[in-house]
Amino acid sequence: MTKASTVTDAMLTRRSIRAFSDTPVPLETIRQVLDTARWAPSGCNFQPWEGAVLTGAPLRELQDKMRAAPMQDPKEYSWSDPEVLPECLARLHQVGADMYAALQVDRGDKEGRADFVGRNLVSFDAPAVLLVYFPRVMGPPQWSDVGMWLQSIMLLLREAGLDSCPQEFLSLHAKLIKDYLGVSDESHIFFCGIAIGCGIADDPVNQFDRKREPLDSKVQFLGFE
Repeated sequence: MTKASTVTDAMLTRRSIRAFSDTPVPLETIRQVLDTARWAPSGCNFQPWEGAVLTGAPLRELQDKMRAAPMQDPKEYSWSDPEVLPECLARLHQVGADMYAALQVDRGDKEGRADFVGRNLVSFDAPAVLLVYFPRVMGPPQWSDVGMWLQSIMLLLREAGLDSCPQEFLSLHAKLIKDYLGVSDESHIFFCGIAIGCGIADDPVNQFDRKREPLDSKVQFLGFE
């Protein structure tokens, strides 16, 4: 994928990539992106985010450990609570239907769907993965700060001509990941991974149409003439 030339271009060309090429990601590029992302907004300047970037043998070793281990119970946190809202559940079903249709995996093909879900554990073959964690003392405002940091990273990656995929799925192995990184489970919560690399542009899973709600259904404008 070509580099994004403007912030608007980065926003409109960023998508969750689920098929990566094996093209390596230079360390200097990742360092530059992360160094710039330090200037993301941060309430009270707490800067709650922490992380580790893995590639090569360390990444493959961790992925092998995850594939060999059961998902942890209880979960690190729940990302599915909004499914109780009919509109959120409908959006989840829609994006799932569109994605599996692009993959030509039928609704009844449980094995095919499970195999694709399992590809989360290898971050869809991305050559580098950012693993994100932060102190458990951080509350909802700081979770928001981490989200702004991650969005900044993903847009900067697009500016650099790279792609990404945020992966809350990896939190299903949070304790294993923290143990591998030498991060205390008692003091820190693991949030997500960010797969980083060059997306395979013509892979169907990277091409299906994504849907967003109309602006006016989400935002009010008051006091404007």
